[in-house]
Amino acid sequence: MRSRSLVGVAAALLTLAGCTSGSAAAPVVPIDTPSSTQAVPDALAPFYGQHIDWHACGGFECGTVKVPLDYSDPAAAAIQLALLRRPADNSDSRLGSLLVNPGGPAVSGISYAQAAQYAFNQPVLDAYDIVGWDPRGVGASTAIECMTNAQTDTYLAADGTPDTVAEVHRLLRLQRAFTAGCVKNSASLLPHVGTMDSARDIDIIRSALGEGRVDYFGASYGTELGATYAQLFPERVGRMVLDGALDPTVSSEQLTVGQLTGFQRAVSAFIDDCISRAGCPIGPTAAAAQQQIIDLLKQADANPLPTDSGRDLTEALATTGMIAAMYDQASGWPTLRVALDQAMNGNGTTLLSLADAYSERQSDGTYAPNVNDAFPAISCTDRPQTSSVPQIVATIPRLLAISPIFGRSFAWAGASCANWPTTHGAFPRTLTAKGAAPILVVGTTRDPATPYEWSIGLAKQLDSGVLLTRNGDGHTAYNTGNDCIDSNIENYLINGVVPPNHTTC
Repeated sequence: MRSRSLVGVAAALLTLAGCTSGSAAAPVVPIDTPSSTQAVPDALAPFYGQHIDWHACGGFECGTVKVPLDYSDPAAAAIQLALLRRPADNSDSRLGSLLVNPGGPAVSGISYAQAAQYAFNQPVLDAYDIVGWDPRGVGASTAIECMTNAQTDTYLAADGTPDTVAEVHRLLRLQRAFTAGCVKNSASLLPHVGTMDSARDIDIIRSALGEGRVDYFGASYGTELGATYAQLFPERVGRMVLDGALDPTVSSEQLTVGQLTGFQRAVSAFIDDCISRAGCPIGPTAAAAQQQIIDLLKQADANPLPTDSGRDLTEALATTGMIAAMYDQASGWPTLRVALDQAMNGNGTTLLSLADAYSERQSDGTYAPNVNDAFPAISCTDRPQTSSVPQIVATIPRLLAISPIFGRSFAWAGASCANWPTTHGAFPRTLTAKGAAPILVVGTTRDPATPYEWSIGLAKQLDSGVLLTRNGDGHTAYNTGNDCIDSNIENYLINGVVPPNHTTC
C-alpha cells in the first residue's frame, strides 16, 4: 500500500528460526474441486466466453482480455486488460495458474510476474503458471492519463507542508489541476477504476484461463483486491494468500493514522539500528537523531538541496525518499544511512534516487508505467473523502504527536481527493467472504505501509480467515528471509495445508 500522504501520490535483518501456533490446523484446501455452477448473466456471457491468445514476449507469454467498462451496462463499452504469464518451471507438477497482484494500488502486475523469479521461491515457480495483469486504469491495460512527465515532476516536488496562505493555495491548485487532467483525458474511465470493478475483472480472467477457481497471491493493496474478489465470488476461491493486509473497514482518516503510526514505528526502528552502528550519520541518541531528521526536512523546505542530476531535493521528495527506504530494511536502511550522510553534508542525490525509485521515475525523466496517475485515481474512487483546510489544520497537532517527522505531510493528505468527480466509494466496508475456502492472511509486526493491526482486522472479518504472523520489519512477509513464513505459505499454496490460526514466525 503506497502512502497517500505524499503530495504527488495523494503520496539488521531479523532472523527467526521457529514458529509458534495457536488453534488446530484447518483442513487441506483442494485445488481441483470444481467451482460453483452459478450462472453468468447473459450480458456478460461474451466476456466469460473469451480464450486468451497467448504470444511470446521477451521470454514470457502475453495476452489480453476484454472486460466491461461499466458492469451495470456491459454492452455499452469494453476496455482491455493486458496479461503476462510465466509458465510453471516443472510441467509434471504443475497445479494451475496463480494470479498475482503486487498492490499499490496501480503497481503493474505484469512487472510483478516478469520478476517472479525474485518474488517467489522455486517450489511456487515449479507448481504454478505465474499470471500477472495490469488492472483497469493501469499500465499496459486501458489506462488513466492525468499528467505529463513534466507536470508529474512538479507535482511530486511540490511543498506538501504549506506554511503560508500562498503555499496552501498552491497546493490546492495542484490538486485541482491533477483532477482536471484526469477528467480531461480519462473522464469515461474514472468512475470505473475502483477495486469493486477490478475484482469482478479477476473472475473474467479466471474464466479465460480455463480455471474453475482462483488461486491468488496478493501483496499490500493486492490483499484488499483479493478479499473483495472473495466477497463477490466466495465459492470460486481456491488457495488465496493475502500478504501485508489492508483492513477494508478503515476510513481515509484511519488509513492516514494507521500508515503514519506504521512509518513512525519503522523510522524509530531504523534510528535505533543506525545509532548502534559505527559511522551512523545521525545521533548519538534516538531523540537527537529524530530531531536531526526533522531539521533536515525543514532545511529542504526552506532551501532545497542540490543533487548530481541537477534537480533539487525538496522537502516532499526527501520525505518520499525516507518513506521508500522503510519498505525493506535489508536494502532500504543501508541506502538511507548513505543518503542521510550525504544530505547532512548538503547533497541530496541518494535521497532523490530513493524518491525516484518509489515514484517509478526513469533516468530519462519519464515515469513508468502510470502509477502516479492511477494510484490517486483508484484511491480517490475507493475512498473519496476529503477534508477542508480548517479540518486539515486541526488534525496537525494530533498527527505530529504520532510522528514528529511525517505528521505534517500526512495531515495534508486530507486534500488529496479534492474535487474528485466520482461520488461513490467502495470502502470502508466489512468483507466476510462467507462460504470461501480458508484464506491465509499474513502480517508483519512492524510493517510500515500496512500496519500489523490491519492484518489482524482482515483475518477476523473473513469467515475463513487464518492469520500467519512474521515478527519483523519491512513491508510484507513472504520471501524476506524468514524460512518459517515461506514454508507455511508454500505448503498452503502447493499442498493445500493451512497453518494453524495465529501461527507466529
